[in-house]
Amino acid sequence: MSEPDPLNAQLFSARLSPHRSLSQAHFRVLLMAFCACAFVSSLPFLILGAWPVAGFMGLDVALFYWAFRANYRSARAYEDVVVTPLALSVAKVSEEGARREWSWHPAWVRLERRTHEEYGVERLSLVSRGSALEIAGFLGPDAKALFADRLAGALAQARKGPRFS
Repeated sequence: MSEPDPLNAQLFSARLSPHRSLSQAHFRVLLMAFCACAFVSSLPFLILGAWPVAGFMGLDVALFYWAFRANYRSARAYEDVVVTPLALSVAKVSEEGARREWSWHPAWVRLERRTHEEYGVERLSLVSRGSALEIAGFLGPDAKALFADRLAGALAQARKGPRFS
């Protein structure tokens, strides 16, 4: 049995994706409740002959549905961050599926944090040779801080070099 290659061993690997607190099933329940409320609210206007109000209620439902669909579509974006002893790789995939990749040697990259006293970590950037790449933009301050700590630890470990024994 062969030993794993220490040069390609992953010291850190993370897939970051936007958080959505409402599942698809719960969204359907919410949409049905919203439709029911719109229907019940529009009934008196229909009975009184003010039928355009019912049309605008239907437009509200359509806009509500469209807004949530756009929100779920944006959740398809993600970032992959991988640290090995010889490389730090970042891949950003947009909601449309367009992929952009960056790679650096860990010894030449530093992790910059912009922190606000009250809110915590606001921005994380990987800086190398004068260029910066913002990462983890859609994470909240606490999640950014945790991610930054783990990534900084992996970068420090990568700077020590691979372990052959």
